[in-house]
Amino acid sequence: MSSLIQSPASKKQAILVTSLIILWYSTNIGVLLLNKFLLSSYGFAFPIFLTMCHMSACAVFSYISIVLLKVVPMQRIKSRSQFFRIATLSVVFCGSVVGGNISLKYLPVSFNQAVGSTTPFFTALFAYMMTLKREAWVTYACLVPVVAGVVIASGGEPSFHLYGFVMCIGATAARAFKSVLQGVLLSNEGEKLNSMNLMLYMSPIAVIVLLPAALVMEPNVLEVTILLGIEHKFMWLLLLLNSTLAYGANLCNFLVTKHTSALTLQVLGNAKGAVAVVISILIFRNPVTFIGIAGYTMTVMGVVAYGETKRRYK
Repeated sequence: MSSLIQSPASKKQAILVTSLIILWYSTNIGVLLLNKFLLSSYGFAFPIFLTMCHMSACAVFSYISIVLLKVVPMQRIKSRSQFFRIATLSVVFCGSVVGGNISLKYLPVSFNQAVGSTTPFFTALFAYMMTLKREAWVTYACLVPVVAGVVIASGGEPSFHLYGFVMCIGATAARAFKSVLQGVLLSNEGEKLNSMNLMLYMSPIAVIVLLPAALVMEPNVLEVTILLGIEHKFMWLLLLLNSTLAYGANLCNFLVTKHTSALTLQVLGNAKGAVAVVISILIFRNPVTFIGIAGYTMTVMGVVAYGETKRRYK
């Protein structure tokens, strides 16, 4: 009977973890929906500049969190080679975020999330190519429905756009590549950084890369942004909120990882994608088909099976 009664400390921990998970879901889904709203419904068609705003917020808030508030201990860069590794990760990360934002201009959030669920496929592929790391055959078998589900969902997607689909696949691959690359480049115990410190160093580098890219590839971005700000009084507030949520999503991801486990995070991540799909359909009213839903369900089930087999056979 006593085992069923939680101590005050365990109750507080449960409340803390639950609150963090709700915040993690809210910030992740919030930034995704606001990205879609700004890029396709608000006339703000500048995905590179939007990503730069996100990275600027991450740079400022990371400095405040780590240097001023000391949320986590600051980890110093110890060598020039470590700096170049972090810069490489930053450029790859920029590519993944920009690609994802570009895809949101052309694809509904629901389909964007379906394609994004194939991350484990690309992670396994890059892990094998870069480290020759092999998984059990049953683990690779679970990746078949992951890919097949997206193929089916693509065929049943009424709003399918080839360019948007290519950019979404590219963003998903870049995200997986960054994950594997991070493990390879920062594998030295003395050079490992937690995600908060990594964001502190990656964000300013990303801004430096994205600013000239935005000015060259989106030459009228400043003019149009100012005009939209004059025309829509909430434009600047939406940009600020969106950028703040982008940092909040990274912070919550770190805190949820710290207070739970990698397996819990993986399960919660799969569920988060499904929640984002449902909310986006309710808000944007984008048409969905039975084939599309079936394909996405197959992909999610494949991802869940993949995570379970990795846990069992590692």
